[in-house]
Order: sequence, then structure tokens, then C-alpha cells
Amino acid sequence: MKVVIQRVSKASVTIESNIVASIGNGLLILLGIVDEDTQEDINWLSNKITNLRIFGDENGVMNKSVLEIYGDIIVVSQFTLHASTKKGNRPSYIKAAKPDVAIPLYETFVNQLELDLNKKVHTGQFGADMKVELINDGPVTIIIDSKNRE
Repeated sequence: MKVVIQRVSKASVTIESNIVASIGNGLLILLGIVDEDTQEDINWLSNKITNLRIFGDENGVMNKSVLEIYGDIIVVSQFTLHASTKKGNRPSYIKAAKPDVAIPLYETFVNQLELDLNKKVHTGQFGADMKVELINDGPVTIIIDSKNRE
């Protein structure tokens, strides 16, 4: 699994002119899934995300997690995170999992985040054409790949 995590002061997802998800202070997570992803990837990534200390403390130092600030999370599926641009100018998405594999993993990831966060996690709609709006706070943007645990 690959994620792009953005610390936001607000974010929303709109589908066909309808806002389907909206949060204030928290995280917008773009999630890309490959066939090899497992429950182990989900557990590790969810724990890492909920405990990542990227929010300011009373001194303005990034020392608090989304869990500690009672922040919200929106997860948006994004198969394009696994684009290969080695050949030509048209990206290949062959590494991205197909919906029959990706949807159950996506749903399990969201459920695990809800357990770790101890609150509802907002989502877009898998496979939909979504408009994502955000105010990146900082800006803080972090990329994590569960296959490369650095």
C-alpha cells in the first residue's frame, strides 16, 4: 500500500456536485493498493498513520498525532499512486490492484483506521470521479509505502 498523507485544516470530497465527505483539522489520505497488499500492510500502515506526530503541540513543534488532537481523516482511493512512467509519456497502471482485490482491502483499511482512531473515518467513493478540495496545513505532505518501511 502506498499513501500520500496531507495534514489539513479542512478537506472535502465532492461527487457529481454533492459533498460526500468533509472534515476540519486532520488528515487527507490518498491510498493506492497493489495485489500483494495484505492485512499486515493494513495494520502497520494504520498504526503508523494514527500515531505519526505531525501536528503542533503548545510550542508549535510537530509532536502530536491525529489521535492526540482528536482530528478527523478522509481516505480517498487513488490507483494512480502506482503509476509507472518508465516507458513513453502515458503512465501505466498495471501494478495497481483491480477492483475485485482493491475494494475489500480499501474497506478493511478504512475499518482498521476507525478502530485505531476510535472514530468514524470519512471516505470518497471507490472508483468514482471525485473532486478533492483541501487546505494543506503547513504544508505537510508525507508519502509512505508499506513495502518500504523506512
